[in-house]
Amino acid sequence: MSVEFNHTIVLSRDREKSARFFAEILDLELGEPAGMFLPVTTANGVTLDFATVDIDILMQHYAFLVSEDEFDAILGRLVAAGVPIQADPHGKHPRRINRNDGGRGVYFIDPAGHGLEVITVAYGADPASPLNGVIEEVPGAV
Repeated sequence: MSVEFNHTIVLSRDREKSARFFAEILDLELGEPAGMFLPVTTANGVTLDFATVDIDILMQHYAFLVSEDEFDAILGRLVAAGVPIQADPHGKHPRRINRNDGGRGVYFIDPAGHGLEVITVAYGADPASPLNGVIEEVPGAV
């Protein structure tokens, strides 16, 4: 059997709020609670198990590979919901997306403070494309 990533626990202050945010923005199904966890499963079967904790939460980074059409829909939901977006993980290019590796990408923060990234092309997929591609402004973005 080959090694596959199956699930991870996503710590949050409010599992329902965080899991619902992920599910709505990424157009995924919110699962049924399983003990202290509220699952959201991606198309490739990886489950994000959201848990409410009462401790300081260190930011984690979660990146999602999506199609161009899915990217458009996700970006539209982010803008409509007033979620601040940026083209880079350091916030130097707010209200913008990137064109890294010949695709498109955007970064945003979830309700628990985790850094989320949505990309249309996996890093390194097009060696001829620059890693730091063109940055485009997104009308209506905050």
